[in-house]
Amino acid sequence: MKITEAKVIVCSPGRNFVTLKIVTDEGVYGIGDATLNGREKSVVSFLEDYLCPSLIGRDPQRIEDIWQFFYRGAYWRRGPVGMTAIAAIDTALWDIKAKLANMPLYQLLGGRSRDGVMVYTHANGHDIESTLEQVGKYVEKGYKAVRVQCGIPGIASTYGVPKGNKAYEPADSDLPSETSWSTEKYLNHIPQLFQEVRKQFGDDLHILHDVHHRLTPIEAARLGKEVEPYHLFWLEDCVPAENQEAFKLIRQHTTTPLAVGEVFNSIHDCRELIQNQLIDYIRTTVVHAGGITHLRRIADFAALYNVRTGSHGATDLSPVCMGAALHFDYWVPNFGIQEHMAHSEQMLEVFPHAYRFNDGYFTPGELPGHGVDINEELAAKYPYKRACLPVARLEDGTLWNW
Repeated sequence: MKITEAKVIVCSPGRNFVTLKIVTDEGVYGIGDATLNGREKSVVSFLEDYLCPSLIGRDPQRIEDIWQFFYRGAYWRRGPVGMTAIAAIDTALWDIKAKLANMPLYQLLGGRSRDGVMVYTHANGHDIESTLEQVGKYVEKGYKAVRVQCGIPGIASTYGVPKGNKAYEPADSDLPSETSWSTEKYLNHIPQLFQEVRKQFGDDLHILHDVHHRLTPIEAARLGKEVEPYHLFWLEDCVPAENQEAFKLIRQHTTTPLAVGEVFNSIHDCRELIQNQLIDYIRTTVVHAGGITHLRRIADFAALYNVRTGSHGATDLSPVCMGAALHFDYWVPNFGIQEHMAHSEQMLEVFPHAYRFNDGYFTPGELPGHGVDINEELAAKYPYKRACLPVARLEDGTLWNW
């Protein structure tokens, strides 16, 4: 069996997605997600100009060798563009291999470790009251875990809070828009949100929160300590992820569980955090961390130190990544939780899928492969439109971490 075609498909059914389709001489094909939010065309070029030509003629079943060829064989390694491109190839090859074996991907990985994959969704509001309304709607739908974000008084717009009644989509303009940020106003207000969630919904609901890299280590330590009475499932991305040493200081001051990793691209980005037990959940994802092959290595390493998975799963990842992630989650022994932001009906029509939600849990389905396909004819009706992520400035104009 040989690879005869590797085609990159770019479409925008409500937001931009990059999809890789690898076709074999026996007609079996695999699909991989190659979406990098706000930088989509960089991955397209990397795949089309450099990686895809080297795939033609190769045996698609040699997944490990192909992964090593593109990673170890490259002098310029790692980084979000390169690892996203490798991830797309890897995911498509696992899809092919599982289809050849006529089994769902999770079976090929070693079989399921659980009956369902617990997911959390996002409840966002312009104030605490509207956020509580959103939490209530998701609890009624059966969610056991909800990430809560709300507007901050005195700040015009806040991360995670949509404009108007539309679903939240951070990549909101052709060129980066600028937002304002005040750490002081945020820290003074946000603990009240968790207090009200607990008061209204009790102790059984899992509460999560994303700081989005906005704090210094001592500020994050303060927040973690102040929210301890509300027993968060995790506090996510509380400081910029590049400085792994920062988590040592945070850990000294709080028992609130810490999660990080959606911007990590390899095991080297999180190795010290894991082996020093400075985090509780690693959020690396299939599409940005080298695919299933490399994510397995990260998860196995994390298991040695009682760190569990909590893969990123916002709508800037296509249903292809969601399908692959759910198969991975079904199998991985040290699973924690899976993020889930619902894709629109328009998006789901472009990407037919087998995974299903019921009462707070997803199952990946039983179709051979990862169970997600792409309708190329429909995808062609939604052309790419550049959309960039915002930047943030402090109230005095200093550029800050978005």
